[in-house]
Formats: sequence, C-alpha cells, structure tokens
Amino acid sequence: METFKKKILVLAKTYPSPSAKYIETSCVAGISDDGKMHRIYPVPFRLIEQGNQFKKWQWIEARMQKNPKDHRPESHRIFVDTIECDENPLSTKNNWEARWEWIEKIPTFTSFYEVEQQRLAGKISLALLKPKKIIGLEIKPARNNEWTDEEKAKLLQDQMQGSLFNEIEEERHIKELKKIPFDFYYRYICDTSDGEVESIHKIVDWEAGALYWNCQKSHGVHWETPFRAKLESEFLEKELLLLMGNQQRFQDQWLIISLIYPPKQKPVLNPQTSLF
Repeated sequence: METFKKKILVLAKTYPSPSAKYIETSCVAGISDDGKMHRIYPVPFRLIEQGNQFKKWQWIEARMQKNPKDHRPESHRIFVDTIECDENPLSTKNNWEARWEWIEKIPTFTSFYEVEQQRLAGKISLALLKPKKIIGLEIKPARNNEWTDEEKAKLLQDQMQGSLFNEIEEERHIKELKKIPFDFYYRYICDTSDGEVESIHKIVDWEAGALYWNCQKSHGVHWETPFRAKLESEFLEKELLLLMGNQQRFQDQWLIISLIYPPKQKPVLNPQTSLF
C-alpha cells in the first residue's frame, strides 16, 4: 500500500491503554497542513524516542499510509521511526490566535445527532462538537482499580521488537503506566429539530488522566475538588469544544478524545455543511 509523508497538528492524545500487539497504545488525532482530519493509531508511546514524544498542539511530520484494517475515513498507520517534531507547540498568545487559525478549519457540529448521522453515512469518524450546554461532570469508579492480569500480560509482552526491556525495566514501565481508577464523563445538551437532547460521553483525553494524577498527588483523597474545579468551572468559562472519535469495533460508540478550551471570542466557525 502506498505511503506518504504528512504534517499533522496534534489535537488529541488519548490516555494509553494496554495492547496485545503494540504494548501500550494511544490514539492520536489532528489536522493536516492541507486541512484534513487524521486519526493515527496505534501509537506505541513507550517505543518512541524521548525527543519525539509529541504533545497536543505540536506539529509532527511522519510517513504514514491508510490503515488497511481500519475503514474509518480518517484512520492511518504511522511509521513511528519517521516522526519528526516541531520544537514547540503552537502558542497561546493573543487569545490563542495561532491555534484558532486551525480550529476554524475544522467543521464544527452543534448537535451530536448530526455527528452520528454523518457517521452512518460513512463520511466521518472524528468530529468537533460544540454543545449548547455542559450539564456537568460525572465521575464513576472504574470496573477495575488496577490493570487486570490480561492487561499486565499485554504490557509485559515484548513481541514487537524482541526483548525490548529486561524484567526489572518491564515492571518499572507497568508502574509508570498507572491505571486510572475512575472514569470521567461529560453530560451535555445539544439542540435538535425535536428540541434539546441530552447526551453523555466518556472523556479519554490524556490531559484529563494527567490532571487526575496531579490532583491525587497534591490533594490525596480530596483530589476531586481541584479536578472538578478545572473541568466544571475553569473549562466551562472558556469556548469548550469536544473532539469526538468513535471506536473501531463498535462504531456507534463515541468518546471525547480531546478537550479543546480556547478563551471565549467571536470566531466564525465553519458550519458542518462545509464537509460536503
């Protein structure tokens, strides 16, 4: 299958999860320099050289190809050893001026129903959603507080490149990739032709996971107070946008793969009809 080089502005990195084939993986999504959305999966972050472990809002360039095993329109495989990163993420100066330039290139939906209709038509599997109102954040205990034996086995396997790590190093990597013992959800409202409709979706943004660990480290059992302050107060005072992505196996199931929260201003977002 043909390969090509592409520049991608990273807009989403999901919290890593164990993978039988790739050790641990993260789903990465972003917009290319020609204005098209791309999903890059799987990205085995432990295997990327330290200098190339890119961040959100950072430009990367790499060789990739359409993923032959994933028929979602935006899905691509990336050749990890070809990744080159710009030195710094895009600036937040002047009310996110540099970042808004790219946000405005992405068709923005105001109804999750419209997102799902376009998914059913085979046109999208990534979507930028601007809800009418965020009702609140729901926090639920995860099904398992720790990695299961099966997940640990996936983390310890070394089938990708032979013996990548010795036993001590492997155990250390498991501890570094900690299981978040809670699941986080936004409940929100969108307008539709039938009136307001309420939806709820799980947040898998890597930043949300990192925030949990930071709050847990600084506040212990009281971690929820600063965590909610960020996601229920600070973010809701901004122009909060939800970057949605569906799952490969269960394509009617969507996740919030990235929280995008520029300061409020009055840009004219592209209507979703610009897709077609």
